[in-house]
Amino acid sequence: MTDQIRVETANRVTTVTINRPDKKNAINQAMYAAMADALIDYGTDDSIRALVITGAGDYFTSGNDLADFSTGSESDELPPVARFLDAIQTCEKPVIGAVNGPAIGVGLTMLLHCDLVYAAEPATFAAPFVGLGLVPEAASSMLLPAAVGMAVANDVFLTGRALTAEEALQFGLVARVFSAAEFKTKTQELALVVANSAPSAMKRSKELIRHNRAAVTAHMHTESQYFREQLLSPDFAESVAAKMQKRPAVFK
Repeated sequence: MTDQIRVETANRVTTVTINRPDKKNAINQAMYAAMADALIDYGTDDSIRALVITGAGDYFTSGNDLADFSTGSESDELPPVARFLDAIQTCEKPVIGAVNGPAIGVGLTMLLHCDLVYAAEPATFAAPFVGLGLVPEAASSMLLPAAVGMAVANDVFLTGRALTAEEALQFGLVARVFSAAEFKTKTQELALVVANSAPSAMKRSKELIRHNRAAVTAHMHTESQYFREQLLSPDFAESVAAKMQKRPAVFK
């Protein structure tokens, strides 16, 4: 378990904190592996009734660590990012997204698999995949239009629009917005409400609400194929080079 992912359990609630504030909580493969393990452990431990994902410092997460992802891997094993996305998508128990700050890329797309999403006022939501030479991930090209509408989803995906916390509330991406001062207390209180509810009713309610899992899984697999292909594309190579050289990307 990497120390860049902090996992703490109390009062039947596990809190998974993305703990890399010096890198704006950018997520690398080791961090994905740790989060996948935490979700899998949560799913099999009947003593834990709720899981919260949040970020340390000012960011929820700035998304994937592009330098880490650009190195690739020849292993036949399921990549850690795929393990994480599978774990959060198939988890049968409640998952809560506590968005303390900017949620970028996977920071937004993972929220579409959370059952409850709460935001602090400074939070923003963006999915700048196209600008990086990539495509949406985690079935977000299916789930985000369903959540906020096609027009807003296209604005987010195709132009890189970042939603404020209030806009995310207005469009239905988050359930509640709290001030930064009260955010942690309020989200902990709501996690306890979930943890103290009837577990069988909670599990079955989630099953009923997320009845289209097979379609989501199929869509996620298609996105993953396109995403892997884009990681090998000249567009992505240019986006990484531009980021490292601190210049605008020039796509040919």
